[in-house]
Amino acid sequence: MSSESDDPVKTICPYCGVGCGIQVDTGEERGDMRFLPWGDAPVNEGRICIKGGAATEVVDHEDRLTDPLIKEDGEFREATWEEAYSRIVDEMSRIRDEHGPEAMGFYGSSKTMNEENYLLQKLARRYGTNNVDNCTRMCHASTVWALRTSLGAGAMTNSMADLEQSADLLWIQGANPGEQHPIANSQYFRQAVLEGATVIQVDPHANKTTESFDIHGTERHMHLQVQPGTDIPLLNIVLKTILDRHEQHPDEGWIDESFIEERTEGFEHLRETLADFDKEAAAEEAGVPLADIELAAEKYAMANNAAIFTGMGMSQHTCGVDNVQNEINLALITGNLGKPGTGVNPLRGQNNVQGTCDVGAMPNVLPGYQLVDDDEARQSVEDVWGFEIPDEPGLTNVEISHEAGNSVHGLYVMGENPVMSEPDGNMVEQRLQDLEFLVAQDIFMTETAKYADVVLPATTWAERGGTVTNTDRRVQRMRPVEKVHENTEHDLEIVMEVGSRLFSEEEFRFDGPEAVFEELRQVCPSYHGMTYDRLGEEGIQWPCYEPGDEGDQYLYEDGFDTESGLGQIEGVRHQPPAETPDEEYPLILTTARLEEHYNTGTMSRRSPTLSRQQPENFVDVHPNDAADYGIEDGDTVTLTSRRGEIDVKAHVTDAIKEGVVWTTPHFAAASANRLTNDVLDERAKIPEYKAAAAEIAVTVDSDDGEAEAADD
Repeated sequence: MSSESDDPVKTICPYCGVGCGIQVDTGEERGDMRFLPWGDAPVNEGRICIKGGAATEVVDHEDRLTDPLIKEDGEFREATWEEAYSRIVDEMSRIRDEHGPEAMGFYGSSKTMNEENYLLQKLARRYGTNNVDNCTRMCHASTVWALRTSLGAGAMTNSMADLEQSADLLWIQGANPGEQHPIANSQYFRQAVLEGATVIQVDPHANKTTESFDIHGTERHMHLQVQPGTDIPLLNIVLKTILDRHEQHPDEGWIDESFIEERTEGFEHLRETLADFDKEAAAEEAGVPLADIELAAEKYAMANNAAIFTGMGMSQHTCGVDNVQNEINLALITGNLGKPGTGVNPLRGQNNVQGTCDVGAMPNVLPGYQLVDDDEARQSVEDVWGFEIPDEPGLTNVEISHEAGNSVHGLYVMGENPVMSEPDGNMVEQRLQDLEFLVAQDIFMTETAKYADVVLPATTWAERGGTVTNTDRRVQRMRPVEKVHENTEHDLEIVMEVGSRLFSEEEFRFDGPEAVFEELRQVCPSYHGMTYDRLGEEGIQWPCYEPGDEGDQYLYEDGFDTESGLGQIEGVRHQPPAETPDEEYPLILTTARLEEHYNTGTMSRRSPTLSRQQPENFVDVHPNDAADYGIEDGDTVTLTSRRGEIDVKAHVTDAIKEGVVWTTPHFAAASANRLTNDVLDERAKIPEYKAAAAEIAVTVDSDDGEAEAADD
């Protein structure tokens, strides 16, 4: 898998979902790689953030897994691939024979490629279960649910390029692109503001996004610093303000009557929901002055083209689906869908979380978001695969964790780390130990892999080829540089081998990733018109239904992909977080990511460049709270919830609201997910990471040296 010439290899950055193109150059020794800019890359035009520039630093890291491992008497020993495969096939066969196929769970990975995730979800369904999921359950499952049911597709309705060119107003709620999608923010969103667009930012935390729009000479930026868990009251104020204004002054055009009449249904339900709505009380609950929210409503309603950007601050709640539905309501009543510079646009966090969902690595859908309980859709996939697919949705990854040791007896984990990524991490550790069998396929000995019975050493992003799909639906090719460690295997090769041994070569043996993509095209309508040759260096944005289609920069120009063809409006009411402050835990804990790190740190914490920038976790505390607790800036504090505690350094800052504390999940020694709540949205089954009751106390300050690298 080495490159055919000495020229740098064009590929895609392995970190966030923006999909930046980069080049990788090789040195004289195997594994010696360095980053080079790709000047005419389609998404980023050569610009790159700190993570992308440091991406090659971990490819040949000393912690790399280099040989298969089997656990015996509680200790790992090196094994041959034959031993590892035999153990996996024997155990998976035994579990199915003794407990049935629903006793296995499968975790896909948003850090691996479309072809690998496609084959893993096919393996799960051939095994006889829909218990397959990926990390979208932790970030955007509620967004996918709301967008799919109300509009038709669980993805960005528009594209970064058309938003930069056409949007007059950017409504950014619960997203922090300045930190989590820095190239999209600087090259597209900030550029739009420099060219005249207005930004409304809704976030409990002042952050790098806030700073990026503090542009000298313009006042086209508002920051509504909302209380965690009160996004519905705030948006209901916006909606109520727009509806009331339209009733009083219908000629001003605050709503789009013709769009509502011709292209939506449910508008009366929204009006009824808000008929007796108390805006003053809601503003007090949200912690934002009513006049500011009303001004933001006016700016959105009066814009020619207004675009909503949504993120995990909206989705990671027990009311996540309703949160996003209210954003959809706002876009629909103002006609801000189906044209450039508009829409509802989730900013996806990982380099292939969009693609992993697209290819069916979720328990309720097949490739192309075809429902598993849709007989016609299921039959069309069965005709290609040649076997029956279970007709009931399976368990999500958090539900699989909850059932570990009960109804779930085995788990196949490809490139994920639930110990670090799922909420209430202490309990996740305990449950994994109750499994009869766990296989972990990864590049490092992750926190989850430590509990595995078999560990398989995979190759990194730079060593193998395939496709990934970025946040605005662009399918792009990743190209291999060279294989670093001889006894590692590509994720695709591993899944092919397991599937072939469990079932048949005919079903699971392919001549490389392009051959897998060719089968994917047959069962995924939105990818059907794509080929590796057509993807080239530019990529194609789905939907691409037929060969020759160019893909779509924006969706729903002529209609919505719902059963009725109409966009669904639905009024929603406030649902407080499952935990609210009380005497024992008087603070609200909320969490988010940093620009310098990525998820739970498998790669980023092993990068010298990134670790120098941010070596350890911390907690933001408001100055008034710090004074009440006797906390000084830089003190080590113990942050606790009903699920655990972590020791972190305190940052005293008014970037966070009084009564709220803010920290990150990136660091193994002090991960926020030791504290977060695993209560779920009842529809999307996403955990409530963004609001939990917490307490804080000063601890003895100590210098523990360099923080332990987190695993993911």
